[in-house]
Order: sequence, then C-alpha cells, then structure tokens
Amino acid sequence: MTTTYGRRPARHAVAPPRRRLSPAAPILLLGWMGAAAVLALWWQDTGAVVGTADWLIGAGRIAGLLSGYCCALLVGLMARVPVLEHGVGSDRVARWHALLGRYTVCLLTVHVTLILWGYAVQAHTGVVGETATVVLTYPEMLKGTIGGVLLLAVGIVSARAVRRKIRYEIWYYLHLLTYLAVFLAFWHQLALGADFSAHPLARGFWYALYASAAAAVLWYRVTAPLRLNVRHRLRVAQVVQEAPDVVSVIVRGQLLPELAARPGQFLRWRFLAPGLWWTASPYSLSTAPRPDLLRLTVKAVGGHSAALARLQPGTRIWAEGPYGALTADRRTRQKVLLLAGGIGVTPLRALFESLPAQPGDLTLIYRARTTGDLALRGELESIARSRGAHLHYLLNRADGSRPLLTADLLRAVLPDVAHHDVYLCGPPGWARASYEALRSAGVPTRHIHHELFEL
Repeated sequence: MTTTYGRRPARHAVAPPRRRLSPAAPILLLGWMGAAAVLALWWQDTGAVVGTADWLIGAGRIAGLLSGYCCALLVGLMARVPVLEHGVGSDRVARWHALLGRYTVCLLTVHVTLILWGYAVQAHTGVVGETATVVLTYPEMLKGTIGGVLLLAVGIVSARAVRRKIRYEIWYYLHLLTYLAVFLAFWHQLALGADFSAHPLARGFWYALYASAAAAVLWYRVTAPLRLNVRHRLRVAQVVQEAPDVVSVIVRGQLLPELAARPGQFLRWRFLAPGLWWTASPYSLSTAPRPDLLRLTVKAVGGHSAALARLQPGTRIWAEGPYGALTADRRTRQKVLLLAGGIGVTPLRALFESLPAQPGDLTLIYRARTTGDLALRGELESIARSRGAHLHYLLNRADGSRPLLTADLLRAVLPDVAHHDVYLCGPPGWARASYEALRSAGVPTRHIHHELFEL
C-alpha cells in the first residue's frame, strides 16, 4: 500500500456532527399502513365465505386490491421525489422499487389465476371459456387485460437474468411501459372492484392515491427537469483526460448555485450530441459544485461512456437532479473514512475536499490497479496536504496480484476504524467485499454510508 500524508493543519474548527434521522422508517410504516387499510376494506365489504368459488374469488380479490395498491406505490417510487432521493438514497429507493415490482407481478398473477378459476367454478364452465367471457364482455376488462400483460412483460425484462442480456437503453424504455400498464389497469379496478362500487370513500381514496402518484411523476420527472434546463442552460465547457479511459467533463451554465447540488450527489446527464442524446446516465460530481461550473469524471466502460471523450465544447446538456444521499448529512462521527474503488473515487473526491475535519480525522483509501489508473491523483494529494488528511493507495502487487481489503488491513491503517463514519463507493463486487470487511472490523452498519445499486 502506498501512503501519502497531509501535514498542513486545518484552518477552522469543526462543529460536532449532528445525527439526522432518515425518513426511511416512517415511509415504510406509512406504506404498510396503507396495505393494512386495503385489507381492512376487503374485510369490511366481505360477508360469509362459503364454498370453493367464494374462497377462490375472495383470495383473488385480496391479491387484486394489494396489486393495485402496489402499482400506485411503484409509480410513486419512480417519480424521484426529493424526500426519497435525498433522504432515503437513490440506491435504497431503487431496491424498494425492484422488490415491490416483484411483489406486484406475483400478486397480479395470483389475482388473475384465482379470480378466473373462481368464476369458472361459480359458472360451472371451463377456465378458458370463462376467461374469454370475462375479457371480452366485462366493462373495462379488455383495457385491464392489456395493462396486465404489459406489466408482466415489464416484470420479465426486469428480471436479473434477462436484464443482463439486453442493453440498458432497451430495458429503460421498455420499463417506461409501466406507466401505460398502470393507467390501463386503473379503470378496470374501479369498474369491477366490488370494494369500490359500494364505498364512495374508498373510491375517493383510490383516486387520491393514483392522482398523487401521477402528480409526483408529472412534477418531478417532467416539470422540474424542464424548469432546470431552461433556467440553467448547461453546456460542455471542456473535456480533460485524467487517466487511461478516464475523462472529466467540465460543465458551465447559468445560476448554478440555485441548482443546490452538494458534494457526493449525482445528476442524470443527457448529452445532446449524435449517438448520445437518447441515454441519460447517472454520473457523480467529482468536485464540490462551484458558482460557475460543475464537473463529472467518467471511466469508459461501454460505448456511451467512451464517447464522452469526444464531446465538443458548447454541446448542450439535458440534466436531471441533483440526486443521492451520499452527502455530509449522513455523517454522525468526528472521524471519517472514505473508501473508494476505481472510478468510485469521484463522489468521494468531492467529499474529501469539502467535509469539515480536524487534521488527522479524515482518511481516504483508494483502490486501483496501478498508479497510472489513479484518477485525479494530483488533486487528491493536494487536498490531503492542504487539509492535514490521510491518503492511502491500495494498488496491485508487482506480480499483478490484487490485494484484498480485509478487516486486518483496515485496522492496520486505522486502528480505531470501528469509531469512524465510512463512505463507500466502488464497483459492486469490490463494494460488497469492502462492506463485509468493514463489518468484520467492527464498523456498525448505521455508520457505513453508500449508494451501491447492487449491494
């Protein structure tokens, strides 16, 4: 391990960090309370359940109500609401969305299966014949069927095994069909839901639930980005080569302080250049935002990211954000360890520059293959010197073998690592191993801060 130590003392005192409560627990509680209310609606509206048909239809109704409720939540989680993106964290919201999507698809499958089976038993007909009758003759059922098929299709392409085999852009645009699926299925729920036809209050709640989700999407996914880009008029100012396959894109615009971007956050960048305009990619800010510029640093890992090296000054940018909760707000301890792997150093470089710290209280460990792969090395060493911070490089050995980041190594670098707040960012496999090493070194889970979409 190569080590660089900063020596110059900090120029200001540091106030003790204050603990900030995450809104995750209240939001989850609210979600479960809504599910309980949906079950209570079915219970209140259901009399005696007698016979096979009643049991099948009753269970199908429960699954349908819960599936409809989950659909509204799915749309809400896709809306990029600030309290979720900044307070809970984009990675955690993404995992909630993925898990809820699986629940929704399962509930939808159970609903369709049990309802059609129950109707067939009740009418003393075959399931195939009853299915044709329901789809073709029941009000709003044809639209509901199309919506259900679309939702199942989105669920299939979102399965990990399938998603790995298709391009991100294809998955993304197919995923947007969720909006159409939910819209088509909504009218079927109100037209045929016995729990809504006899209960105006329940019907009003359902309208309010879906209207709130739709309003959040329209505001945060359409109106807010449109306002941001009209107001700030972002353009590429310069592209700088930082390391092999790593470039920094310097962005200028108008009224940038009003963007309120913070170190550790990211934006979704859409570069309006040939071959790039159709993809919005999440890239972190690699320096603390300045009044006159923003900077992102990107490693070429595919055709889209590699093309950023060829961007021309003046290229217009369509951006959304800022997003992410990997900010100073998560800090609860005086001492901080920043643990970066590869290009994951970019948001941590911004924090390394901006987190208030006394000399010796701030440490960055940077994992890379060779010294030539150390992106932003000069800047990191300058920051370490000016702030009295510690900087360690974890590089491949002379024979090319990769050193393991273990609990013992962490304790060797920082004997009191268990008493640090840790910010973690890097490739998924390395990040998972680092997370386990931190836990083995005694760092409590609540003090490991990350935005790792596959952890």
